Amino acid sequence: MQPENPPMSSILRPALVLFAMLTGLTGIVYPLAVTGLAQALFPHRANGSLILLDGKPVGSRLIAQSFTEAKYFWSRPSATTPQPYSGTGSAGSNLGPLNPALIDAIKPRIAALRAADPDNKVPVPVDLVTASASGLDPEESLAAAQYQAARVARARGLPLAQVQALIAAHAEGRLWGVLGEPRVNVLELNLALDALK
Repeated sequence: MQPENPPMSSILRPALVLFAMLTGLTGIVYPLAVTGLAQALFPHRANGSLILLDGKPVGSRLIAQSFTEAKYFWSRPSATTPQPYSGTGSAGSNLGPLNPALIDAIKPRIAALRAADPDNKVPVPVDLVTASASGLDPEESLAAAQYQAARVARARGLPLAQVQALIAAHAEGRLWGVLGEPRVNVLELNLALDALK
């Protein structure tokens, strides 16, 4: 004699209860707990590290912006398309150093930097002509900022030493003293320039 199959409801009910419990736990409780903890411990970061000017957001400390005027420091190139510095399209170009497409992309960037400051004969820092892995990097090396200092000073009618001092004042060291390179946040540097009297 074969054993009787259990009714379908006795199999389905525990599965549906477990599904509802896990949905509530992972879809409601966990996100609320993480969001609440982030808001309590790191509210500035949890809200996007926004930079405010006169109480209004002008950008995020974490995402680069496009600056093209000579009076501003220019950010690293963006790898996001069709809109530059778009968080929704964040991705690297994945072009290797021997890829002809990378060289083709770099040439017009070097030409634009040289055209904006024809008297500058210093080699162009690599981070001014190559995109970061995310395509959104808000920072650039101190060499990249120093490369642009003379152009910015001339465009604003400021002494070069004052612009260089501003770069030094906004310079950030290596993470924990060992990781990465000294750098400067381009948006913060440009806002400091605009704030000069």
